[in-house]
Formats: sequence, structure tokens, C-alpha cells
Amino acid sequence: MTTPNPTPAPAPHPSVAADLAPTGTLRASINLGNPVLAQGTPDAPAGVTVDLAREIGARLGVPVELLCFGAARASYEAMATGRADLCFLAVDPAREAEVAFTAPYAVIEGVYVVPRDSALKTPADVDAPGVRVGVKAGSAYDLHLTRTLRHATPVRGAEGVDTFVEQGLEAGAGIRQPMTAYAAAHPDVRLIEDRFMEIRQAVGTTVGRSAETIAFLRATVEELKANGFVAASLARSGQDPDLLAPPAH
Repeated sequence: MTTPNPTPAPAPHPSVAADLAPTGTLRASINLGNPVLAQGTPDAPAGVTVDLAREIGARLGVPVELLCFGAARASYEAMATGRADLCFLAVDPAREAEVAFTAPYAVIEGVYVVPRDSALKTPADVDAPGVRVGVKAGSAYDLHLTRTLRHATPVRGAEGVDTFVEQGLEAGAGIRQPMTAYAAAHPDVRLIEDRFMEIRQAVGTTVGRSAETIAFLRATVEELKANGFVAASLARSGQDPDLLAPPAH
């Protein structure tokens, strides 16, 4: 899991801190709506994204302010409107116009739940006329399904599984870990085991940052993947360290 004596990323030039944290504080947008990557409360957040934000701030030599949100959409908007300097979001073409991403540090999966007696058995079965899929508005899987579903219809709400239940939909979409827990606790639904997408979680900043700043973030993420920091942080927060993303190509 850990690479012995990894080559450390070079210390950032002072201009990188000035560019990435222009207020003197690194403002990091944290999505508490993704329980794999962030847990706790806005007053006491925890998880791999919190650890990454603090480590990046330490390397820049600046304090870190954690701006916590309940959904990826709000976290993205804080980044896009200049209220945050750093974000932790899934890489998606709809976001790349505003966000410069690192390579992923973790890879999670999107899966469906369906009623226990549903005829839907695979992700391909879900994409059929008349099938309505509950999704969390603005989530990575909302963006993905909006692009890729040809016959089924996304139905957006605050949480995909809640929308699925409240509106009596044919399927609900979400992240594997909480969806697995939900299905285990609700015998009237079941999980479709095969994923419908991989969700590549990365660090991002606005595209207007300097090439040096973006290179610093990318090198730092690769180092923290290689030296065991990311895997250890995932494990410490009760998540599977095997969610660690492979090295960037």
C-alpha cells in the first residue's frame, strides 16, 4: 500500500501560496454530502478531504478555513464564484470549464437501488422507457446520467434515494457505500450490484490559477497517494483504503 521513501514534491514557490490563497488563508470547500470523503459536522468535519486540505495548507504555510456544504453542487458553486480556493469534487466535463483538476486521489462507484420485486437487474436495464431515476441534484452521478441515459429520466432532489422513495420511482442512484447500507436496512429495496459509473474524486481549483499552482496541486496529490497518506486517511475515517486511485499516467 505504501511506497517506501517516495520522492517528495518540491516545495512550492511563495508565489503559489499567494496565487492559491490570495486572502492569506486557504479556503477549502468540503462536501459533507459525500460520506465516503467527509464526515462529521460543519463545526467539526473529518475525513480524507479535510486531511488533504490541511496538508496542502501546511505545505503552503498558510492557515486553512473549511467551508462545509451538504452537496457537491454547493461546493462547486463556492469554487466557481470565488468563495473557495480549493475543492474536492468528482472530475466531470461539466465542471472542467471552471475547475482545473488533479488526477483522482480516490475512485468510488455509482450504483442503483430498486424495489425488491423490480424486474430491473442490471444498469443497462435501468435505461429503459418509463424508468425514473432519483438523483441528488448537481452530483457527479446526476451530471453523468443526464449525459448518458437515453431512455430513462433523472428525477432530481436533495438526495437520490429519498427522491426514489418519496416519489415511488423505479430506481434511485447514489454512491455505493451509503446505498449498500440503505439497502441492508430496508428489506423492501435491493442494490443492483454492478456499477453504472466510476466516480473519480480529485482536488481542484479555478482554471485561472497559474500553471505553477496547478502543477503544485497535481504533484502534491501524487505524492500523498504514493506515500500512503491518502490510504491511511481513508482507513482512519472508516473507509476502504482500496478506494485509493492508481498513479496518474
